[in-house]
Formats: sequence, structure tokens, C-alpha cells
Amino acid sequence: MPGLKHMTLNSIELSLFSSRLTAVCDEMGAVLRRAAFSTNIKDRLDYSCAVFDTAGQLCAQAAHIPVHLGSMAFAMQGLVAGTSWSPGDVLIVNDPYLGGTHLPDITLIAPVFLGDSCLGFVANRAHHADIGADSPGSMPISTHLDEEGLVISPVLLVRAGVLHGDTLRDIVAATARPSQMEGDLAAQLSANRAGAERLLELARGMGIDSYCTGLAAVNDYAERLAASEMRVIPDGCYRFRDVMDDDGLGAVDIPIEVTLWVNRGEINVDFAGTAAQVAGNINCPLSVAAAAVFYVFRCLMPAHTPACAGSFRMIHLSAPPACLVNAQRPAAVAAGNVETSSRIVDVVMGALAQALPGRIPAASQGTMNNLAMGARAGEHSWDYYETMGGGTGAGSREAGLDATQSHMTNTLNTPIEVLEMEFPLRVHRYQIRSGSGGAGKHRGGDGLLREFEFLAPATVTLLTERRRHPPWGLQAGAPGQCGENRRNGVLLPGKISAEFSTGERLTVSTPGGGGWGAVTADSSASELKQD
Repeated sequence: MPGLKHMTLNSIELSLFSSRLTAVCDEMGAVLRRAAFSTNIKDRLDYSCAVFDTAGQLCAQAAHIPVHLGSMAFAMQGLVAGTSWSPGDVLIVNDPYLGGTHLPDITLIAPVFLGDSCLGFVANRAHHADIGADSPGSMPISTHLDEEGLVISPVLLVRAGVLHGDTLRDIVAATARPSQMEGDLAAQLSANRAGAERLLELARGMGIDSYCTGLAAVNDYAERLAASEMRVIPDGCYRFRDVMDDDGLGAVDIPIEVTLWVNRGEINVDFAGTAAQVAGNINCPLSVAAAAVFYVFRCLMPAHTPACAGSFRMIHLSAPPACLVNAQRPAAVAAGNVETSSRIVDVVMGALAQALPGRIPAASQGTMNNLAMGARAGEHSWDYYETMGGGTGAGSREAGLDATQSHMTNTLNTPIEVLEMEFPLRVHRYQIRSGSGGAGKHRGGDGLLREFEFLAPATVTLLTERRRHPPWGLQAGAPGQCGENRRNGVLLPGKISAEFSTGERLTVSTPGGGGWGAVTADSSASELKQD
């Protein structure tokens, strides 16, 4: 945008500037996907990219993984302030209590300098199926953070353009396939390099003063858009309570409770009443809880609202220390990032449904149906991890969607062709789980069914929810069906680690979404016609 030096951006220039920032993130994602080695990154797209200002506040993000992006936005300020930055630096971290989410998600952060001036930071986060846990897939039934793999506290992987070989060797040596980990980290470094180059091009074209003015203007604009939408929510106090099925280690029906205090567009989100952190790994750090809360309110905002820090200035979060959604070290957190974050979305939406009954849908599947598996067999070692879609909740105007990722996850499925080519697995069935969505004026979306046969012995870990408590309906709509996990037809618990032999089969049936509205003769006929 030539000719903008030292100028205030008008509305058209502001829109272009915001779009160009988002394009930087999009290009980072494209580089990461094309350069990555692992199925998890290049096929499932389990990664996220974002741009931050000099204080670590979110400026832009791509439409990647909500739980990655919201937690980065919440934690980056501390990471930025705690490091002395130089041109060419790259910081690496996965510690959930120091800015990460769970250990498989490795984050790389790089400052962007124009001369002696720091413009801000580019960052990407990617899920690695092997982060050094004893259990293949690095999503074990754990009781302690150290059992979940290698903990990387914030450390410079690259200092002034020079790679720290010892740091890299320590990380890749913890994994069963070091060459794959090294290749994926190189892809993450490349993504940040591409993002930094594009950000520099933008700042040079505008001039640094106008660039900084643009960042402030984008945040102020996002705040105005968000605030106008938050003021639509009637003032009042709204409460909702739901439960996690279990923690895999004996605790069941673990409550998450939220109270929303709304006052002239200011939103206070309080998790008082939520259960204390548990022995199992469904605990989550406050940054993950924040990601889920931000996501819900972002869904209420106009689609053109810039995804930046200004969007969330009116949202305030509190949770008792050492509760399930504000876990304290060394609590295990592998499933908190994926399963508990999904339930946080459910409770916040449940509370908002009281204030905005026509706008909030019924509960979606409420789980990511985590499946981790693999084998430790020398050069034949393998690790695989995936999340599976299910039904989404119906709303006041339409039925739920079938067999799709929803809310806190935004990954793809692993194509059967890739799965069978890369791993000793055969997929016998992959289909919609017909009839699993809740009945109603508008029916909840159906879940899916995926059946695997093992062509070699493997260790399998399942971390799944909504196996005991179904996704709820709204306005007299029926709940969706609970999910099921079966081994050779025999029902399994929602959270389990087990050894499978060659020829055995695992079937995962995911939950349907809740229905919306009471069933009437007209709606029943409509459902029959749709089916």
C-alpha cells in the first residue's frame, strides 16, 4: 500500500491492511503444510499460525485450530516479556504451564525486525504425534505431566540466526522417529521465515509508523465490532453446569460450572463451582480454558471482525486455582486440551442459550474422539494420532451437520489411502452413523463410524468423551446419542490404553449432536423427507 507513510488509515486501507495480515498467516500455513513430513501436519492440518505485536498481543490469525490460537493469544504476552530478543531468534516451547497447551503441540516464535526496530512476532503451533511419551501417539492415560513426553520450557532454538544443535538433538532424540521430528521442526522454522519476510514487505511498503498505526487501528476497530455485539446480550447473570464423563482413573461425572455476568457489553466468565483438578489427564491450564471462552464469543461476532486482541478486550476470565480448568503443575493435561476444552464450549454456550435462546445451537458432539496408536519396534516404529468428527447441534433455523469436526478442533480426517499406505492398518468401514443425531424440530447432526483392522500388533489409547452423558438438546429437542468404542464388537471404556494383536478390530462410533425444538407432525415429516 504505497503512499501511506505517517498517515491514519481510512476504512478501505484498514480493511486491506487487516486482510494482508491474515494473508501472512495463511501463507505460513501453506508453507508448513507443504514442507512437513508427518501425516498429522501435512494431511490432517493439525497446526496454526498467527502474527503478534511487540507486546505479544494477537494481531491476526489464519482460520486454523481454535484451541491453538486462543491459547497462544492468551499466553504470548508472558512469553514475549520473558525473553531478550534479537534478529534471527526463534523460541521453542511446549510446556502447558508456560504458554503451551499439551506436550504434542510444539510452538515456534520468531521476532520480526526492521533495522533495529522490532515489528512484532510470527508464531506457529503444530501437533506432533510423537513427543517422547512411552505410549505411542503421545496421548497416554497419564497422572503426571512428565509421563506425557518431553517438556520443553521456553528456550531459544535459534539465536541470531544460528541453530542450537544441542537443543535440537535433545528434542529429536526423545522420539522414536528422529528424522521425522527434525523434518517437521524444519517445516515450522520455514513457516516462520516466510511469515517474517511477508511482514517485512508489508511494513516496508507502508512505513513503520503507518504499520504500527494500522495495528492499533485494527484492534480498535475489532473492539468496536465486538462490543456492539456483546451489548446485544441482555444484562444479567447466566449459569450452566455440565459434566465430564470420567478421567480414566476412577473419577466420574466431574462438573464444570460457569457463571456469565453481563453488564453493558462487559462479560465476566467465572468458573467457580468447577471440580478440583483430578488424577487423570483431563485437566487443562487456564490458557486452554481461555481459548474455549474466546472461541464461543468470537462465534457471536460479525464474520468480518478482525481476529485480534481487540476482539476480546471486554471478556474477563476467572477460575479457582487448581480446579479442572485452571490446573496447576504437575497435573496431567494431555486430554484437557482436546476433551475438557470441548466441554467448556458446551457450558458457555449453555449459559448463553438462556440469554440468546434463538441464536445458540444445541450441543455438538462435545469430544474430539482422540485415537492414538502405534508400536515401538526399532526401525519399524510408528505413531499415529487423529481426532474424529461427529454430529453438530441443531439450531433455531437449521439441522446440525453430519460427521464433521466442530468447535475447538478444525482438522481434516486422515484419508483412508494415506492411512493404509503409511501405517499397518486397514479401514473396513468409514460411514455416517445414521440416526445418532437428536430428534427435534431441527434434528442434530449424525456422528460417524470408523472401523480399523490391525495388520501388526499395536498399542492403542482412546481419550473420548460423551460416552456416558449425551450432547444435550435445546428448546425441547432430544439429546444426541452417546458415542461408543468397541474392540471386536465388545464395548470399551471411553478412556483406555490396550494392546491389540494382528487381526483385531477397533470401531469408534462418535456422538450425534443435540436436536433443537419440539418434534411436531410437520417437523417429523420434514425429517423423513431429509433422511
